[in-house]
Amino acid sequence: MFLANWTSVKVFFFLGFSQYPKVQVIIFVVCLLMYLITLLGNVILISITILDSHLHTPMYLFLSNLSFLDIWYTSSTLTPMLANFVSGRNTISFSGCATQMYLSLAMGSTECVLLSMMAYDRYVAICNPLRYPVIMNRRTCVQIAAGSWMTGCLTALVETMSVLPLSLCGNSIINHFTCEILAVLKLVCVDTSLVQLIMLVISVLLLPLPMLLICISYAFILTSILRISSVEGRSKAFSTCTAHLMVVVLFYGTALSMYLKPSAVDSQEIDKFMALVYAGLTPMLNPIIYSLRNKEVKVSLKKLLIRNPFNTACISILK
Repeated sequence: MFLANWTSVKVFFFLGFSQYPKVQVIIFVVCLLMYLITLLGNVILISITILDSHLHTPMYLFLSNLSFLDIWYTSSTLTPMLANFVSGRNTISFSGCATQMYLSLAMGSTECVLLSMMAYDRYVAICNPLRYPVIMNRRTCVQIAAGSWMTGCLTALVETMSVLPLSLCGNSIINHFTCEILAVLKLVCVDTSLVQLIMLVISVLLLPLPMLLICISYAFILTSILRISSVEGRSKAFSTCTAHLMVVVLFYGTALSMYLKPSAVDSQEIDKFMALVYAGLTPMLNPIIYSLRNKEVKVSLKKLLIRNPFNTACISILK
């Protein structure tokens, strides 16, 4: 069998969704819409967070970080796929594949940590409101955000560097629409036990543990909500928490099914569609559910739009 290392492979070919020629155009349109909505929603959120001093709070600091990484996450995954569909080439260079693998792992890992920190922030805000300014001071928030980025980037570097030295079987066809690490490992014909062990340890640290922290935080939050005497206030809090949990379950659920599923359960086609969910759908929903539904964000957006007389139509839509 012909063996080749990564550096000897100049170009990789994506199979993508070529097995479904009748729905390829539909998938392209859906992914393009998700990408455009993701860009628009997250850019708006980052902009108003920077421009409005009233939103210079811990929650919106974390949300702006989430929006920034969602833009990078979606761009590193969907943009090459959309470009390949338009050009019809479905190829990527060695350096491009390694970079794409690292970026998608780094952004996904960072989001895992950041979502759990955001849940903790909400727990402190709702369950310990008097101590919230002391516990979640600016220095602590910056350290939490920086720690999330460092954790995601370092774990992604470890995973990527563990794959690059492995020998390939001379096959450069990736059965995916992106350089997803599990799809790339299928091209390797040497023992991958060490790589799989590294991925398992990192996956356990970044998926079940943060999700457990989120569940504990929201359990305390829901307990506090039940003590609210106002029916309207309780209903609003439940609605917000439910929306947040939906995003969490969607993101962590698909990621868990991808990276912690039994080895006997292996369907590359299902993995492709799951990758679209956590790389496309979740980043699109995050700014809508976490921020654009908030009254504070709507007020800030109206203030920014009202400065421009041509935005009257946009303001009326937000009412």
